[in-house]
Amino acid sequence: MPSHSQPSPLVRAAGGADAAAIAAVLGRAFDDDPVWRWILPDEASRVRRLTGVFGILLRHVHLRHEGTEAAGRGPDVEAAALWDPPGLWRVPARAQAAQAGPLLRTLGRRVPAALRALGEIEKHHPPEPHWYLAVLGTDPPAQGNGLGGALLRSRLDRCDAEGLPAYLESSKERNVPYYERFGFRVTRELAMPGRGCPPVWLMWRDPNSG
Repeated sequence: MPSHSQPSPLVRAAGGADAAAIAAVLGRAFDDDPVWRWILPDEASRVRRLTGVFGILLRHVHLRHEGTEAAGRGPDVEAAALWDPPGLWRVPARAQAAQAGPLLRTLGRRVPAALRALGEIEKHHPPEPHWYLAVLGTDPPAQGNGLGGALLRSRLDRCDAEGLPAYLESSKERNVPYYERFGFRVTRELAMPGRGCPPVWLMWRDPNSG
């Protein structure tokens, strides 16, 4: 008899050829993110602008670290995790300069608000060596199929094997219990600059030696 079970998530390393697909998935995934909705209040242009932002971050920051992974139930990208290795989470000045023009074109007048928010988050980034989950997102039509969990386990299993912690910031309060199931704990609820900007939850995970 034919099986009607869902195909298992396939997780793989992502490269430059995946940048456009990942950016599009993340642009849709973060359309309802509270902080990004505050930074980009215009509903009509938000997904397009977010797709542009994630494309810039992938090309100028994350892909070169070779920690980005994509997942799907088939060959198509349906979810992605942008990880930065220990010691490489801070964006170097050269990369900041390279992405300044594209970000200005993408975010327009919201650049100062975005930079203030990102700067506040960076100020509280822990100095200890760790893997940094900068972004995790699943295309809304594919949510609920275990893709995010498969991406988390892929890297966290290696963190445990290497004895390395992991760190993330959650800008959605309802995602906090989800991350807690993978061993993360809230270290701080961070109030953000700017009138009406929602808070962000800083979360740390010690390696599991069990």
